[in-house]
Amino acid sequence: MINWGKIKAVFFDMDGVLYDSMKNHESTWIESFKQYNIDLPAFEAYLNEGRTGNATIDYVFRKYLNRPATRQEQEAVYTYKTQLINQAPKAEIMPKMPVLLSFLRSKGIATYVVTGSRQPALIEKLSRDFDIEANQIISGADVKKGKPDPEPYLMALEKSGFQKEECLVVENAPLGIEAAKAAGLYTIGVNTGVLDDSILQDAGTDELFDDTASLATQWMEALS
Repeated sequence: MINWGKIKAVFFDMDGVLYDSMKNHESTWIESFKQYNIDLPAFEAYLNEGRTGNATIDYVFRKYLNRPATRQEQEAVYTYKTQLINQAPKAEIMPKMPVLLSFLRSKGIATYVVTGSRQPALIEKLSRDFDIEANQIISGADVKKGKPDPEPYLMALEKSGFQKEECLVVENAPLGIEAAKAAGLYTIGVNTGVLDDSILQDAGTDELFDDTASLATQWMEALS
C-alpha cells in the first residue's frame, strides 16, 4: 500500500482519469478508420489508449492491413479524428477529480498531466478545469515514443525535480500503466472503461480502484 504522506508529485493521465472522454475517443477512432475499410472493435480504443495518435494509427494499419501507415495516411486519419472530436459531445469531468487536484496542491503536492493526446485545445481546457498550466503538461506533442514506452513519465519525473519514490501515477489504461511501471513509478489504476480488471492488473498496477470518486475520497481522508 502507498504511503500517501511521502508523495510530493502526482502524474495524472487525462482521458478516463480527469475526463470521461474515452467514449468519444472510441467512437471517433472507429469512424476515422472506416475510410480505410478498417472495422475497428471498440475495445481496441481502450487497449491502445495512451499511445500517440500516429503510433495508434500505425499499430492499427499493421494489425488490420498488414502494413504500416504512410505519413499521409497518419495525417489524414488524425485530422479527421480531430474534426470528429471537436464535434463530439463535451466530455464530463470525472467525479471528484477537480476537488482532489485542488486538495493535493493545498497540501504542497505538485500535479502534472501526462497524456498521449495532442489536441489543440488541451492546454486551455486543463487550465480552465483543473488549474493545470502548460509547464505541467506532457502531451503527445512532447514525446518521440509515447506510452507504453516510459518516456512520457520519465519526462514528467525530470520536470518535477523529485525522486521516483516521491511520485506516483494515476492511470486507467494498460499501456499507461506499463509506461509508468517501466519508469519505476508507483501506479494507481482506476478502471473507468470497459476492460476487465485483470487487464490493468496484468499491466502491473500497484493498486486498483473502481472509480475516481473512491480514489479521491480515500486519498483525501488519508491526508486529512
